[in-house]
Amino acid sequence: MQLKTLLAAAPVREIIGPVDRAVESIAYDSRRVQRDGLFVALRGEKSDGHDFIGQAIEKGATVIVAERAENSAVTGHRATRVLVENTRSAMADLSARFFNYPARKLKMAGVTGTNGKTTTTFLIKHICEKAGVRCGLLGTVRYEIGERVLPAARTTPESLDLQELLAQMRDAGCKAAAMEVSSHALAQERVRDLEWDAAVFTNLTQDHLDFHGTMENYFEAKAKLFTQLSQQERKKKPVAIINIDDRYGQKLVTRIAKKVSVVTFGTGLKADFRTSNYRMEFGGTSFQLDARGKSYLVRVPLIGRFNVANSVAALAAANALGIGLREAVVSIGKSPQVPGRLEMVPAKRQFQVFVDYAHSPDALLNVIKTLRELNPARLIVVFGCGGNRDREKRPLMGEVVDQKADFAIITSDNPRKEDPDKIIADVEKGFRGAHFEKITDRAAAITRAIEIAQPRDIVLIAGKGHENYQEFADHTVPFEDIQVARRAIESRPVEFK
Repeated sequence: MQLKTLLAAAPVREIIGPVDRAVESIAYDSRRVQRDGLFVALRGEKSDGHDFIGQAIEKGATVIVAERAENSAVTGHRATRVLVENTRSAMADLSARFFNYPARKLKMAGVTGTNGKTTTTFLIKHICEKAGVRCGLLGTVRYEIGERVLPAARTTPESLDLQELLAQMRDAGCKAAAMEVSSHALAQERVRDLEWDAAVFTNLTQDHLDFHGTMENYFEAKAKLFTQLSQQERKKKPVAIINIDDRYGQKLVTRIAKKVSVVTFGTGLKADFRTSNYRMEFGGTSFQLDARGKSYLVRVPLIGRFNVANSVAALAAANALGIGLREAVVSIGKSPQVPGRLEMVPAKRQFQVFVDYAHSPDALLNVIKTLRELNPARLIVVFGCGGNRDREKRPLMGEVVDQKADFAIITSDNPRKEDPDKIIADVEKGFRGAHFEKITDRAAAITRAIEIAQPRDIVLIAGKGHENYQEFADHTVPFEDIQVARRAIESRPVEFK
């Protein structure tokens, strides 16, 4: 693509050098620059791309997009210098144009919120596929592009990677895409230039305050997905799908109701998609859905009240994508288990073991409440908190488990660059009782919980869910809660009645 054509998509302060160059690729990592490529100098938390402009030129970059001009390496005939106000915004604009706006060719469903994003997107994809609409998936667990399944580098990729993945979906014959939209992605303009058919708000509870600082900033980041809907210029008629059982959802409705089409969901009488008559058992959940003037009996093979909310959000989103509600209700009853989301570990014992990704106080509380409804003799919880993340939530999570579990084992999560024992000490501050142990080694903690489980007990292993690694200060090791739990169960003798 010609540079002149590409630059028409982004606001530019100044251009120094020729614009009659061909741009063969775009990169924000100088190590990935190719010949006749364009390099975007991003300012990150740990490094500044402006410091690698010289390296990018040596690798073959002929265009440099930057925010400042003091680097003399870009002067002269070797590379055209393009100065912009914000390189993140510019990269999103340039990437969308470079890949020919793939989101315009797809039915786009974006899901944001603290909890429920993964389950909701998995359900949207399942409903679409059952309706004969090939649907891509982007989120915390993995990326799915046609028949290809890729490991997820992050919940919502950088704008360049995101546009490329959407282009691959388009080229693979996908007609829709369901994706998780993180607050980080919204704050960093990663989803800029995407045009949505459905945008879902699940809930908002304390998390990521290490990045956002306050709950208000956190909410404003999430709200960007919805305030931008009214600014879409194409033919799409976006629908905002919002949980009004959540107080931030109510606040969001008030803000956008006059600017964009809104569909609400929840348990209250005012909800457009209203749920009632909730029933749960080990095999799944059933509930009544009243929507569009009709009533439906919905059965999903997922347990918990929060999965009722996730299911209804997915049904409303699929409906906004053009799938009939009755058809969606039938297909959701055959949805697969979502990896690491209240995933039952096959035990063949007189106790049950579940693995869940819950890593915030509210998510942990919801999961524990759900398992309590199964009437266990005891609920044993294994959990920890990640390092280099929101420290304020650690004692809050401890408090939840102290109050709601019968026994707890506080352990390591992903300590990253922090001392795991100090993280455990922060969690311990939330406990008032003495019904807990501290075992730093996560595998040993999981094994211990399964060793002490008695008939009719439930063991919950919380925090890492689907993750297949554990992060330490200077290395990352393979680690899967569900595999560790399976080995511990297999090594335990079978009980006899």
